[in-house]
Amino acid sequence: MSRPLWQGLLLWLALALCTPAMAHKASDSYLRMNVEGGAVSGQWDIALRDLDHAIGLDADGNGEITWGELRARHADIEAYALARLAVAADGATCPLRANPPQQVDQHTDGAYTVLRFAADCPAAAARSLSLHYRLFAELDPQHRGLLNLQAAGLNRTAVFSPQAAQQSFELQAPSRWVQFADYVVEGVWHIWIGFDHILFLLSLLLPAVLVWRHRGWQAASRFRDALVEVLKIVTAFTVAHSITLSMATLGWISLPSRWVESAIAASVVLAALNNVYPLVHGRRWSVAFGFGLIHGFGFASVLADLGLPQGTLALALVGFNVGVELGQLAIVAVFLPLAYGLRRTAFYQRGLFVGGSLLIAVLAAVWFCERAFDLKLLPV
Repeated sequence: MSRPLWQGLLLWLALALCTPAMAHKASDSYLRMNVEGGAVSGQWDIALRDLDHAIGLDADGNGEITWGELRARHADIEAYALARLAVAADGATCPLRANPPQQVDQHTDGAYTVLRFAADCPAAAARSLSLHYRLFAELDPQHRGLLNLQAAGLNRTAVFSPQAAQQSFELQAPSRWVQFADYVVEGVWHIWIGFDHILFLLSLLLPAVLVWRHRGWQAASRFRDALVEVLKIVTAFTVAHSITLSMATLGWISLPSRWVESAIAASVVLAALNNVYPLVHGRRWSVAFGFGLIHGFGFASVLADLGLPQGTLALALVGFNVGVELGQLAIVAVFLPLAYGLRRTAFYQRGLFVGGSLLIAVLAAVWFCERAFDLKLLPV
């Protein structure tokens, strides 16, 4: 098999991994736990759409979950969720019990049930806590549980998945470096599973190995030029989203989540269409900066969902931004060499550049309609 064909297959694989046909962000639940001595209390926010898929909440099948339908299944929700979370302190099991009432809260991607619970641990002052998280493990291999654990006066975070279902935590105060590393990991994961952010980045990367000349796109003559263009784009995007992420997290600006998520989808549409019908073909870093301001508000919702206390906000902001930057650079490291090797081929210029941009624009347009008008056009 020829080298260009190998490169093309690898690049298609990279695009396929980065562009799943999902209209919403990945399935997440939000688990907040507080440890005081041997007493453990918690709050677990679980998406109603995920619970409906797992145990069936929509009794009449009309596509809407009413409060009556939800209330009738409260006991089933408690049993289903608590059977998939195990807590142990210093190696001893801590039985879980629900603390009513169950409530409903709105997150950026829809309605969540709010399940409060407690665990009674044998030790009067536990030194370590172990959690085994199995929610939706048999249904959705991409589901994540986002943990915010408060103990010893400090905060730590963790991400549970089928691949990292059991994790342990020392309850003495962790070092600042450990906390910083937790936020870096969260930033990396968020950019990797933030499909709209990835598609926006890919829309700007696709023309990076091309140049606009004689009213048309042509292959770039030097890898250095493509690399410099990419670094400008990634840096501008990072600086921009850092500004609005900081402002939103500190509470200086607050925008409705539907507006933010809709605007993010619209930014993906515009960036992708600009490749096919170029209005801005030079200084594309300015496009990355302008739309990056919008994406920063989307990133802020992640930190808000983690419920961070004021004492760790600065640490969270720096660590999360470093993680996002590392996640972006990892995508660039895979994409750019392959794209540069294929830049002169019709496969890249017509198939990936034009066809890929149009595909991204269509998918993002569907996201925009779903988010702006509360429609369901693609399966979740």
